[in-house]
Amino acid sequence: MGSVVGLFTYPIKGCAPVALDDGELTPAGLRHDREFMVTGPDGVFRSQRRDPRLALIRPEVRGDELRLRAPGIEPVAVPVDTVGPRRSVRLFSADFLGIDQGAEAAEWLSTVLGVPSRLVRVPPEHDRVVSGATPGTSGWADSAALHVLAESSLADLNARLAEPLPMARFRPNIVVDDVAGPHGEDRVLAAEVGTAAVAFCKPAIRCVVTVVDQETGVKTGKEPLRTLAGYRRHESGGVAFGAKFSVTRPGTLAVGDAFTVTAWA
Repeated sequence: MGSVVGLFTYPIKGCAPVALDDGELTPAGLRHDREFMVTGPDGVFRSQRRDPRLALIRPEVRGDELRLRAPGIEPVAVPVDTVGPRRSVRLFSADFLGIDQGAEAAEWLSTVLGVPSRLVRVPPEHDRVVSGATPGTSGWADSAALHVLAESSLADLNARLAEPLPMARFRPNIVVDDVAGPHGEDRVLAAEVGTAAVAFCKPAIRCVVTVVDQETGVKTGKEPLRTLAGYRRHESGGVAFGAKFSVTRPGTLAVGDAFTVTAWA
């Protein structure tokens, strides 16, 4: 059994997180997580892989309003459109429909990123299914509803690095202090947290986003991928760090709650 020491939701895919003291866990993950997504004019999603300045954008959902902040530009607040016309968007190789959030949000994002951009929201009828050991659903998240990472896993990595990295580099939703030692989250088949329950979906295969400094929006080099490749190589050919989970019972959770493993691999 571990304890939850951090909760983070990412209202706009690829942008800065909102730290929570407590939250609601829906079938698609924490409330508002990856509810919005930045795309190009062609509908293809933008990611820190190619647009690292996304990290500078700090979104916050307040009721029916989305507030956007970034260094060096006036903040903006735009109404959240949940009923507008749908437009085609592409996330990796899959096509979906999103609700465009209008010209004001698009102009603001285009200024910050330096490239023409649009903002879309998950429509109410969004029925995306994500595959894995426990299939589930999610908004615009890469591959599953929840990303869980243990502090002990990060401590193990940092002991191998010349310069330690903060947890923010890995953009988790739930941070636990420890789950039976470093990388114990890999072996969790099912767990209960707060009034909710989750089940293992797949390992978190890391990409170049982990080399982006989340405070500056700048790529910093080859770490941590170079070091992870030395001891966390996955059979898929990538490197694994953390685990992805599906929500099997929605509920509420809070920092300080126990993360109780009910089934181990």
